[in-house]
Amino acid sequence: MNRLHAEEFLKKKSRFVPYIMAGDPSAESSIDIALTLQEAGVDALEWGVPFSDPLADGPVIQAAGDRARTAGMNIIVAIDSIKEARHRGLTIPVILFTYINPVLAHGEDVILAKMNEADIDGILIPDLPIEESNTVKQLCKQYGKSLISLVTLNSESRLQKIAKESDGFLYFVSSLGVTGTRENFAENLSQSIKDVKALTTVPVLVGFGISKKEHVQFFTDVSDGVIVGSALVKYIGERSSALQDENEKENAINEIKEFVLELIS
Repeated sequence: MNRLHAEEFLKKKSRFVPYIMAGDPSAESSIDIALTLQEAGVDALEWGVPFSDPLADGPVIQAAGDRARTAGMNIIVAIDSIKEARHRGLTIPVILFTYINPVLAHGEDVILAKMNEADIDGILIPDLPIEESNTVKQLCKQYGKSLISLVTLNSESRLQKIAKESDGFLYFVSSLGVTGTRENFAENLSQSIKDVKALTTVPVLVGFGISKKEHVQFFTDVSDGVIVGSALVKYIGERSSALQDENEKENAINEIKEFVLELIS
């Protein structure tokens, strides 16, 4: 079952979805973090796959990707890690966040089949234009997975098509450029989000730059949920050594949980 299509996800007033990098600082640690985020009450999880030439990732997530690749993480191991996380009790929706090259390298059919085996609910590929997404879209339909679409402030000419074909949820990119924490957002952002919500039947979640409790509260009021990436990935990165030390790991995991609880509360 695709958990993004379940009433539990669809009927929520608002959704909090964190992004973490699979394998940062190790496969085992990132599984532990995923389970801890579930305990904190997050509504879904974006599971990042490290890639050597990312399009949208800022320096924080690029650094996390470097750490993860050094630890041996790739798209296949990332998918298998979610399979292990499911065995250990992960029940929230999971979205695989990757780029198109790793998918093509193994074959779209292979990746979707492995996602199905691992009980992953959706996939987000930021460098796959909607005009070139038919193969992945058909495979997602075949396996009952969601192909998550992104829209930006300059998507006007393609907005209706993207919004109409969106599945699971629609990822509204709050800022132009790459990921990273920000202090300010565009003045007309609330109206832009409202306009996008009118074009689609799926939840509209806002991401890029959301790093503070105040940001979460603001976007919760004007959208259907928020996605927090760089701020959390940075917090995890600062605890990289502790997460790999059996004497310090539990404390580091608890600090990550408290960090997320503070954003949600």
